[in-house]
Formats: sequence, C-alpha cells, structure tokens
Amino acid sequence: MIEADELWSFVGTKADVRWVWVALDASTRRILAMVLGDRSAATARGLWDALPRGYRTGGTVYTDFLASYRVVIPKARHRAVGKDTGRTAHVERFWLTLRQRCARFVRKALTFSKCPRNHLGTVSYFIRLYNMSRP
Repeated sequence: MIEADELWSFVGTKADVRWVWVALDASTRRILAMVLGDRSAATARGLWDALPRGYRTGGTVYTDFLASYRVVIPKARHRAVGKDTGRTAHVERFWLTLRQRCARFVRKALTFSKCPRNHLGTVSYFIRLYNMSRP
C-alpha cells in the first residue's frame, strides 16, 4: 500500500511556491519517491516515474482528491480518499515530522530557502536521514 501527498512550501518569497510531493510505503513507512514542483499532472507524473518499478506494477495508491493523481495513476490502482478514512495517516504524520525537524517548513517561520537547489537539498537530506532511522 502506497500513500501519496503533497506539501506547500516556497523558495525566496511566498510567491515562489514549491510543492513537495512524496510517496510513502505504508507498511515500512519509508519514503519511496520525492519530487518538487507545482500541483500539475506533470509533477504527478514525475512522482509516479520516480517510484521503484515494483511499486508501480503492484499495490494500491491512496491519495487525496487532487485531480492530477487521477490523470497519472492507473484507475485500477488508485484510490482517492478523505482524511477521515485514515488511509493517508502515515504520510500526514511524515509531514508533521518534517515540520518539527526542519525549520523552513514550520508554519509562520522566519527561515526559508533562498534558492531551489538548497530547498531540494534540504528535503532530500531530511528524507535520507528519515529513511535511515526507520527499523
């Protein structure tokens, strides 16, 4: 079972919005793929393509109701669910962990990334540490 979701962030100014997209394996709670971009189908395609082949060919992907997921993920494998179902609880918990440990993602924070490369590096580094800490 895969959970996918996106988190709002910005680079430089709040007008320069960057969405962090992740796919998480619900059984191991490891991040399988991460992409930075907008909320378009092209970014959803990037996340789908970043998933390891075994996850793309088997299992179910649970997401929110964002239309970009419906365009990219095969209908037989995709389940759009609300937060009340608990099917995206692990990925939502990951966002809370990211906000607690990474100052640039705290709401109303004074810290921010000045360039896209630093933003990507921060998220990638955090995900590597997060995955290494999983049993």
